[in-house]
Amino acid sequence: MADTPQRLQEKERKVQRPRVMTDITRAIASDIVSGRYRPGTFLPTENDLGAEHGVSRTAIREALKVLAAKGLVSSRPRVGTIVCDEDNWNIIDSQVLGWHAPHALDDKLFDAILETRRAIEPLVAELAAARATLREVADLEMAWEGMADAGEDIVKFSRSDIAFHQILYRASHNPIFRQIGGMIDTALKFSLEATAMISLDRRAEAVEAHREVVEALRLRDGDAARKAADHILDLAARDLVSAKQVKNS
Repeated sequence: MADTPQRLQEKERKVQRPRVMTDITRAIASDIVSGRYRPGTFLPTENDLGAEHGVSRTAIREALKVLAAKGLVSSRPRVGTIVCDEDNWNIIDSQVLGWHAPHALDDKLFDAILETRRAIEPLVAELAAARATLREVADLEMAWEGMADAGEDIVKFSRSDIAFHQILYRASHNPIFRQIGGMIDTALKFSLEATAMISLDRRAEAVEAHREVVEALRLRDGDAARKAADHILDLAARDLVSAKQVKNS
């Protein structure tokens, strides 16, 4: 039976709704993390937000539920929706981190991200040396080759670097670390954007450090894998200092 205009409209709404919901949630979240709506203040009413974004109150209400689940807002019956203090935000959620523009991440957050990686990544590498499958080691080497072959192409270098760490966290075969790896992916993307102007010589050092991880996994050498991961993080810390100096100059 042919679809009537009404049935086609219903199908279109079903297809578009997830995208619209994602866009509206991101838009309101971006207004919060950018400081347009500051902690302790009330958001506009659902009607006003709906008018601003051109969507229904239902769409706004669903978006606010997502934001509340991630700690950005708190709804109070018959009072309104208030923006929560930043300490309540689920910052380890990759989506929350992704709602920040790279320039909106302050130095303290970049430092916290690096501290988190220092606490976790060497152990991840050590576990991966013992647990990685042959396929995962081969995939890790392929990602490293992408970094090595990138030359001056920072986009290719960054994409390969992120893929490298995704594979490494997956190869630890620890489901919790794998989940944390989702946050690391977003954090790494922002860190790479912040340090995108590092010299080719420094990038070559990073390529070599990542090669050391691949070799350690190939030899099933957990100690060498941990040391190689520490080397990567030392380089990341150095590049982040340089990026801060450029940013604040």
